[in-house]
Amino acid sequence: MNPRYVSVLLPIVLFCVVGASADDQKTPRISKQTRMDLIRTFNAELVYIRSPFPMGKTGLTLKDGNLSPSGEELENKLAMWGPAAKPGDQARISEILVKNDRIHFEINGGPVKKQKWYQHIQVGGTGGMRSVGGNDASSNPRGSYVDLVFNGYVPDLNPQELKDLLRPVFDFNAKSSMEAYLETLTPKTRDAIKAHQILVGMNREMVIASKGRPPKKIREKDGETEYEEWIYGEPPQDVDFVRLVGDAVVRLESMKVDGKKIIHTEREVDLPPTVAKSSSEPEVRPPNAPSLRRPGEEVDTASPAGGRSPAPGPPPDPLGQDGPAPPK
Repeated sequence: MNPRYVSVLLPIVLFCVVGASADDQKTPRISKQTRMDLIRTFNAELVYIRSPFPMGKTGLTLKDGNLSPSGEELENKLAMWGPAAKPGDQARISEILVKNDRIHFEINGGPVKKQKWYQHIQVGGTGGMRSVGGNDASSNPRGSYVDLVFNGYVPDLNPQELKDLLRPVFDFNAKSSMEAYLETLTPKTRDAIKAHQILVGMNREMVIASKGRPPKKIREKDGETEYEEWIYGEPPQDVDFVRLVGDAVVRLESMKVDGKKIIHTEREVDLPPTVAKSSSEPEVRPPNAPSLRRPGEEVDTASPAGGRSPAPGPPPDPLGQDGPAPPK
């Protein structure tokens, strides 16, 4: 064979051989039997939540171990719509759908209300058509969902492999909500809560997890800063005064039985800014947040509440009179 043709054909042959071996090593697509096994295993399963789920029609997307939305975008959705589930909450997987390149998991009924089969039946009479099952308009959907996305197609995997992939959002192994909640924290914070200690920088949920709900609360004001003092213990035992500004602990004062006073003010736990922000910081409104202002109406920055400007009154009378005198 002509050496020129060999030099041209050899790369093509090598490419085909390597490509075929790579295709042979690919994980096969999910089979019908595996699909049925996964749905049977996970449907109606109780899990503990590891990541906050926002309410609304937009849920979470999990791909290659990364969640979206996340960070500020997720906090905006939580602020606007509220949480459907928080870390440590128990939830039920209410529906599983296997699609082209993803598996769709709904929790607590999902974000869209679904009608029962009998609610589609209507009967007619003199008063018009009525639904047999009723509309139940007062029941709003409060669930959410997560899409587990794969590259190109859903591979054939067993239940344990699927549980490992869902680890960022679901905890299948925890025996209690507290155990599931602790798994979402840093080791330092987790150890402090287990030892019933409070660290400066903790939020309210962490303090309650560590010491329980405070027997006494005092609201005070230091200059322009409002704070709460949570008091744990009574003499002659140790007494802890926990000062919270906004949602974060900013000061911890411990009075010991021997009269020794210990004060902590240095931050010991780092939390996201949206969790640890104080009430003295300006409130950040999420985009497209609902407002009572009319279209085109500006915010009155001089108003103490930062609300709408008062409606303008009638123009002053140029004659200095309120109007013609009433007839006698």
